[in-house]
Amino acid sequence: MKLDISPAATPRSTGADGVAPSRGAGRGAGVALMLGSGLSNQTGASVAALAFPVIGPAGVVAVRQWVAAVILGAVGRPRLRHFTAEQWRPVLGLALVFAGMNLSLYTAIDRIGLGLAVTLEFLGPLTVALAGSRRRVDLVAAGAAAGAVAVLMRPTPSTDYLGIGLALLAAACWACYILLNRTVGARLPGLEGSAAAAAVSALLYLPVGAWVLWHHPPTPAALGCALIAGVLSSAVPFLADLLALRRVPAHFFGVFMSVNPVFAALVGLAVLGQRLDVLAWIAIAVIVAANTAAVSTARRRTP
Repeated sequence: MKLDISPAATPRSTGADGVAPSRGAGRGAGVALMLGSGLSNQTGASVAALAFPVIGPAGVVAVRQWVAAVILGAVGRPRLRHFTAEQWRPVLGLALVFAGMNLSLYTAIDRIGLGLAVTLEFLGPLTVALAGSRRRVDLVAAGAAAGAVAVLMRPTPSTDYLGIGLALLAAACWACYILLNRTVGARLPGLEGSAAAAAVSALLYLPVGAWVLWHHPPTPAALGCALIAGVLSSAVPFLADLLALRRVPAHFFGVFMSVNPVFAALVGLAVLGQRLDVLAWIAIAVIVAANTAAVSTARRRTP
C-alpha cells in the first residue's frame, strides 16, 4: 500500500508562522519513521517471497489485500452508502489498480528478485514526475533512467523478460495509482476513498484467494508469512508514512522514498540471498538518483 506524495494529496500541518513543523526533533522523527516504513515494506515483500513456493504470489497477494482492507477500513471508515456515482468511478479504478499492482509486483519478485522488481516499479512515480516537463534536469533524469533500464534488461542467459514485463506493469499501475488517488482524494474526505478501494480490491481477491488456497493448501508457516507480509507491507508503512508526513515536507518524503530500491536490493540479499551484479547495482543507483532529482526539482516547479 502506497501513499500519494503530491503536495495536494498529502496532509501538512503548519504552525502559527505557516511553516510545517519539520525541523529539529520533528525532522529527525520523520526520518526515523520513513526509514522504518521503507525497511518494513521491503522486509514484508521478502517475507512474502518465502510463502511463494507453497501458495504462490496470487495467494500471498490475496491475503495481503484482505489485511489491507481490514486496516484501511478501520482507519478510513468509509460511508459506502453515501458515495455518488461520480465518487465510485475513481474508487473502482483505484481498486483495480490495487489488485493489479500488487499481483504484478509479487509475481515479478518471484521471477526476477526483490531488488530488480522494486527498482523497475519505481519507474512509475518517476514517469509521473517527469511527464510533460521540458526542464533540462528532467530530460537528463529521463535519459539516465532509460539507460539504466536498458542495462537492467540487457540480454543474459538468465534474463527473465516476463518478470521484467510484470515489474514494468507494476510501474504503470503505480503511475495510475498516483493519478487516481489524487482524484479520489479530491472527491472524498479523509481516507474514505482509499479504504473503499481496498475493500473492493479485497472482494475481487475472494474467489482468487479461495481457489488458490483450496488447490494449494497453505502450511501454517506459509500462511503466517503471508499475514506478516500484509502487516509489514500494508499496516506499518501506511501508518508510518502518515505520521512522517506530519513531520517532514512532502517533497522531502518523496526524495527519501527514492531509496526504496536500495532497501529492496539489500533486504533481498540479506533475507533471500538474491545477489545482483555490479552493473545492476549501478543501474539501481542511477534510477534512484533520477527519481531524487525529479522529485527535488518538482517542488521548485510547483507554485
